[in-house]
Amino acid sequence: MTSLSRPRAADAAAIHELVAACDLAVLGRVDTTLDDIADELAEPGFDPGRDGWLAHDAGGRLVGWASAYAPGDDDLVQIDVYVRPGAESRADELWGLVLGRARELGAERGRDRVTVDVGVHRVDEAKRALAHRHGFGPGTTYHRLRIDHDGPAAPPAPPPGITLHTGEGDEVRRQAHQVHQAGFADHFGFVPVCYDDWYERRQARSTTDWSRLTLARIDGRPAGVVIGNDQFVADEGCGYVATLAVLPEFRGRGLGRFLLLHAFAADADRGRQGTILHVDSHNTTPALDLYLSAGMRTIMVIDVLRRRL
Repeated sequence: MTSLSRPRAADAAAIHELVAACDLAVLGRVDTTLDDIADELAEPGFDPGRDGWLAHDAGGRLVGWASAYAPGDDDLVQIDVYVRPGAESRADELWGLVLGRARELGAERGRDRVTVDVGVHRVDEAKRALAHRHGFGPGTTYHRLRIDHDGPAAPPAPPPGITLHTGEGDEVRRQAHQVHQAGFADHFGFVPVCYDDWYERRQARSTTDWSRLTLARIDGRPAGVVIGNDQFVADEGCGYVATLAVLPEFRGRGLGRFLLLHAFAADADRGRQGTILHVDSHNTTPALDLYLSAGMRTIMVIDVLRRRL
């Protein structure tokens, strides 16, 4: 006999142990930290009492974790379902719960239709089959890229007319938000958010360091931004480029490459073993080609599957 309950902050360690077991079964290594789980549970806009479920077996062991999250007022809902190896019989129930909650989240936002996304590791055939059985089809593909660092590196020289500004100040952060929103407006899965929500979400994450935000201005005008954080420090010893955006009118000038190399140099200077980022292989800009040409390599492939309800 099994039972369902709602997650709490105190459940982070148990959820992490479950996710780690799933990672090991699929990837051969753990790809999630305890801080990752704690940050998910504390994500602004995620209501554990309505958006998450825990499944336990008769002995009280956690065998399933499922969540649904709406990142904004758009029609997009992101879901995930983890089921412990050997407890696959619980999977369909949990998928049904998160899809039902996705419908509710859409209705709460006045949406007649809901777009639901789920990320699946390319090598996870079992989860892919479950997603297909529940009506999901191809969405897009993200590549996790990495470059290794061999000691400190000199930062690249800024192109003419460019000034750099870090994100400790409110004005710089607000301009960074504007660049991010405009730079990603046409990207897969992008949901626009106001500055207050954008700031709150980053401020709530344990990996955020505002000194890792660098805004580039060209002749005094905001043009591009790169935002790094410590998401991969604990498990990979690497820095992470969470966001790299250039406004459309400033593309084609080498600004994106410069900001990427700037992030590499900053991570190397901090003693990081490398830098990691994720990129949509169907990006509206040739970002994947840029990153590969800068020396990065693919270390993981994650497919995003999509269903419209």
